[in-house]
Amino acid sequence: MEPRKGHPLLDFVGLFLPRRCAGCDQALYNAEYSICRDCANDLPRLRGHDDAENQVEQLFRGKVQLEAASAFLIFRKGGKVQRMLHRLKYKGDRNVGLELGKRMAEDAMTSKRFATVDMLMAVPLHRDREKQRGYNQAHVLVEGMAAAWNLPMADGSLLRMASTRSQTRKGRMARWGNVKEAFQIGDPQQLEGKHILLVDDVVTTGSTLEGCILALQAVPGVRVSVMGCACA
Repeated sequence: MEPRKGHPLLDFVGLFLPRRCAGCDQALYNAEYSICRDCANDLPRLRGHDDAENQVEQLFRGKVQLEAASAFLIFRKGGKVQRMLHRLKYKGDRNVGLELGKRMAEDAMTSKRFATVDMLMAVPLHRDREKQRGYNQAHVLVEGMAAAWNLPMADGSLLRMASTRSQTRKGRMARWGNVKEAFQIGDPQQLEGKHILLVDDVVTTGSTLEGCILALQAVPGVRVSVMGCACA
């Protein structure tokens, strides 16, 4: 098997991070980027992009209109996917986010239901949260996706206006009340008539994504699909 070609974003970020696999913490070979070959082959993929009954799509049925919804991986507590996303979200490891995003794109591009996507968009963080963390983990995933998929990123077109409290341990109604007015459109003209792929790191109840979708659907002619790096 030929080694994976490097990506300049991954190579640059890799200069400042240890060369250890984000899934198992074993040393990486030169041809491996953030995820070793064994972990990459063992990733728990959802494989439901062309199935309208997949578990992600069912979260939104009867609530918002979507073209399609799916996820790349299945999130299991204590598993490799949790470790990878924890490193991305809390440990400053942008490299694993770029690599996961690239693999997400390669996976999504095989699906006919995502074939008409025009633009990639990350679920936004409030500016205070992003300043505290240093970056938006969903945007890092989108950067990785754009490197593999020849699509533009919709930067600044969707804004998070309210700095909502953590969604962890909240029930569905509490989560929805926490985000229903949190999002506004920043640049509607950029989005008019477009099929947007809205990207998040982990899809749980879908409440945050619902808030984004409702805001986006106020734009004339917009269509929305959803892709999570993982679903819980």
